[in-house]
Amino acid sequence: MNLVQKIALLGSAMLALGLTSAQAQDRDEITYNSHVGKIINENCVVCHREGGIGPMQFESYDQVRPWAPLIQLKVASREMPPYAYDHGIGIQDLKGDWRLAQEEIDTIVSWVNNGSPLGPVDIIPPAPVLGDLDSWNFEPELGEPDLIIASTPIDIPAGGNDMWHKHYVDTGVTQKRCIKAMQVKPRGDARAVVHHSNPSVDTFNADTGEYERFSQLTEYAMGKWGELMPEGVCREMPADSRIYWDIHMFPGGVGATAQGEAVKNNVVELGIWFHEEEYEVAESPYRQDLRLYQLRDGYENGSLIVPPNGYAMTQGFHSFDHPVRIDSFQPHGHLRMNAASLEIFYPETGRTDQISQISKWSATWHHSHIYNPEIAPLIPTGAVLVIKQWYDNTADNPNNPDPDQWVVGGSRTGDEMSHAWIAVTHLDDEGFDSLVADRKEKEERSLAGSND
Repeated sequence: MNLVQKIALLGSAMLALGLTSAQAQDRDEITYNSHVGKIINENCVVCHREGGIGPMQFESYDQVRPWAPLIQLKVASREMPPYAYDHGIGIQDLKGDWRLAQEEIDTIVSWVNNGSPLGPVDIIPPAPVLGDLDSWNFEPELGEPDLIIASTPIDIPAGGNDMWHKHYVDTGVTQKRCIKAMQVKPRGDARAVVHHSNPSVDTFNADTGEYERFSQLTEYAMGKWGELMPEGVCREMPADSRIYWDIHMFPGGVGATAQGEAVKNNVVELGIWFHEEEYEVAESPYRQDLRLYQLRDGYENGSLIVPPNGYAMTQGFHSFDHPVRIDSFQPHGHLRMNAASLEIFYPETGRTDQISQISKWSATWHHSHIYNPEIAPLIPTGAVLVIKQWYDNTADNPNNPDPDQWVVGGSRTGDEMSHAWIAVTHLDDEGFDSLVADRKEKEERSLAGSND
């Protein structure tokens, strides 16, 4: 069976599933020019364009039409756009959420069921807003970064074992600044070979004449878009500092974009957008940081074991001795991990709230799930974060390179990891009470307005 026949078969299968017309729209009116082109240009072309990481181009109707049944299948199953975050569980109001609205999914499904028509030729779908392939993700909203720090170049062979590149680079920052946004970006062909990059920041201690670790600055893993800091907090870049680059590379690449070729002068760049210099004094009484929270149950001293053709689960717990706000959640694992969740347990009441669930996690698309600050979880002192992750070492896992292998905890791509990156705003009792009161007041105003 050739590719065209397979795509036709996929289309027939979708019809058999009974995926019918979009809600509130007559299926006969849904066309590419009138409806679907806008959705694809806004959500798909960023990757599916000439030189992009998508395996085919979607920049015109003629390019989209042959793939319409496959697009329908991937969109209806929520495999595309590639943003794995469960609907209907926990917090749904996220910043930088790639998921399509149900109405958009229904529109695409109905369009394909109706034969994928072009529509009126006098209607032209709005063009996608695209930067250069190597432009910064936050550039349309924030402009170019205020500071770009590049790692030192290194050559990566076409094949072989995992590699790590660890070294220091001065920041040139002469006074403390608060960070608005950050993006770590492998340059050019390095996108498929850079497994992760964890830049930390050290600050110079004039008393000892030595650099000391100040904090984790940010984190990058394959597919991650970047980090946005909420207003009213400070993710700090200290003065007289340097970046400690910890870059993990997999020769040949991982996932669908793997080139299997050598990469010369591989460089990873860190772009930073700062708040204005006076921001900290006027706006930011609270510190925010990003940390790796380890899942110790079942993963002590590298003992995580996933049996051949089997499954495993890890869970970890963390509480704070002060109130906090959870700003983002990003689970991390490797090729056998396939799901994760974040819960909060309140000892005083015995209640457990589920905050986030990712049931179709993939190592080739990491996302920092950034909660809207208005509804980000507020955690009183003593409440417990419960982090769970699941692993599938069977042939049913499409990312699994070999289901017959025992898999242990470790840093290599073929090993597994069990932790989550979580951004936390550290509060005091006064700040916590103030945020709780503000939310209660807004909720009461909203309820009053709905009763008018």
